[in-house]
Amino acid sequence: MNAVLARCRIGAWIAYQYNFPSMTLTAIHFATTALGLKICAMCGVFRPKAVRLVSILPLCLAFCGFVVFTNLSLMFNSIGFYQMCKVMTTPVIVLLQAVVYNQHTTTLVKASLLLICAGVALATQADVTLNAVGTIFAVCGVLTTSFYQIWVKTKQDDLALSPFQLLYYQAPISACLLACVVPFFEPPSSMAPEALTTDALTAVAGSAALAFAFNLSIFMVIGKTSPVTYNVLGHTKLCSILLGSFAFFGESLLPAQGSSSTRASVLPVHSKRITRTI
Repeated sequence: MNAVLARCRIGAWIAYQYNFPSMTLTAIHFATTALGLKICAMCGVFRPKAVRLVSILPLCLAFCGFVVFTNLSLMFNSIGFYQMCKVMTTPVIVLLQAVVYNQHTTTLVKASLLLICAGVALATQADVTLNAVGTIFAVCGVLTTSFYQIWVKTKQDDLALSPFQLLYYQAPISACLLACVVPFFEPPSSMAPEALTTDALTAVAGSAALAFAFNLSIFMVIGKTSPVTYNVLGHTKLCSILLGSFAFFGESLLPAQGSSSTRASVLPVHSKRITRTI
């Protein structure tokens, strides 16, 4: 969790402080993750398992889709609506698992998730506006994110792969796919001068190192629990970022955000129950 919070905070700080393009940063993060896993494999941390790359491709495409669409959603929507759509990933995952994979949750779990979503939605309700194009991107972002997280779980189970083994194949393919897409959204000519300074590049290198732990932790958490449990932890992450920004960076925190953060942070105790029922 510490690596997750640090990576999210540093990533946001790099984008704000140095105007570093977010998709490019994500591609760098996954390229670094691929390199880190290659080194781990060479050092005997894990043994790569031979799989057909076509079986990994849907996961890679879903990852690139969620990166592109969530960034477009942030570009065309307000921060409040963007966060609201991220919250909707949890119930969409529950719905997709029930409809597509015939995996159902109990009424108690659904009620717990509803309360969590309500708490996080309340924390981000201060700035919610709608527009047609932004809504389309947001919906696509929610769907691709949901399928990505579900497939992180199902691919590990169906292909009998560990988190290290699955990410070993997904990271380089996703990095290459993003490298093909990035120039259309973030051409090199649009790179701000401050994004190429020594301080900026040092910060990018530091965030890339944290991204290795962050990306691996996603696969480990989902692999050992479920996509829904990971999302519950994600809501806790959002609340921790809100409270951490208030405590350490002096950012303002509305009363609704404070109460919602507290409410959402105590609800993940249901994660054990969620894991058992999915």
